Amino acid sequence: MRLDKFLKVSRIIKRRTLSKEIAESERVLVNDKVAKPSTQLKIGDLITVEFGTRRLVVKVLELKEHVLKNDSTMLYEIVKEEKISQNYDD
Repeated sequence: MRLDKFLKVSRIIKRRTLSKEIAESERVLVNDKVAKPSTQLKIGDLITVEFGTRRLVVKVLELKEHVLKNDSTMLYEIVKEEKISQNYDD
């Protein structure tokens, strides 16, 4: 399954277009490598997503094309969630 579709189906990111934009801006890593939206995922892959001041690392447990909202968290396991400090040199 494509990375952008997985992020949407798992509801880590609400819209596929947004997940595509985040991946294109090099803020998504798969197994510690910068990933494109079309990167094919496998069970066991580690996905790191950087949202502004937060970094989320999840492990892929299942790949399904469609899941209900309540079952979406069964697709992944949160490995680490941390706050990122933004350093600005002004």
